[in-house]
Amino acid sequence: MTERTPPRRGYHHGNLKDALLDAARDLVATEGPAGVTLAEASRRAGVSPAAPYRHFKDRDALMAALAERGFAQFADELAQAFGDGAPDPASAFLRVGDAYLAFARREPGLYGAMFTVCPPGRETAQGGRAFALLAASAGQAAGVERLPQGAILSIWALAHGAATLAASGHLDEAEAHAALVAGVSGILKGARSD
Repeated sequence: MTERTPPRRGYHHGNLKDALLDAARDLVATEGPAGVTLAEASRRAGVSPAAPYRHFKDRDALMAALAERGFAQFADELAQAFGDGAPDPASAFLRVGDAYLAFARREPGLYGAMFTVCPPGRETAQGGRAFALLAASAGQAAGVERLPQGAILSIWALAHGAATLAASGHLDEAEAHAALVAGVSGILKGARSD
């Protein structure tokens, strides 16, 4: 049995750019970042193989736009989890850690694409916003105006490592959460005593 090709909708079908990004997102979910091609994204969007070139010069441009979209969602979820630090910045920051883990677990293909396409993820506007939210909320949790860059990078590395290990099945949810809490608590305690 072969999969049917969706009917071609032509260039006027609505929002071609979003349709291609949605198709790429579906592809990274099932095939991983390496499985995304312009031809397959076109087929899934129901357009000709030449259509993507109206919006993306090549596969890398499509993947960069997908990563930017993923980082925007990621940053929004981190900000929502922090909730302006209520009821207190330390417990709010733990929610940020849980949101980080949840995003990677729920969207492993997109999460992988975000960090594969744009390593380390801070070069894009939305990647920078996500990193800034992580840094600012960590500083508030530590009770300092700004954490040293080394502490921020340590927290990010710990969160990314725990999320990646959990998303790949090497840690279960409870183990990833425990590792993140223990590591981040130690970093924040050290920052408070400096």
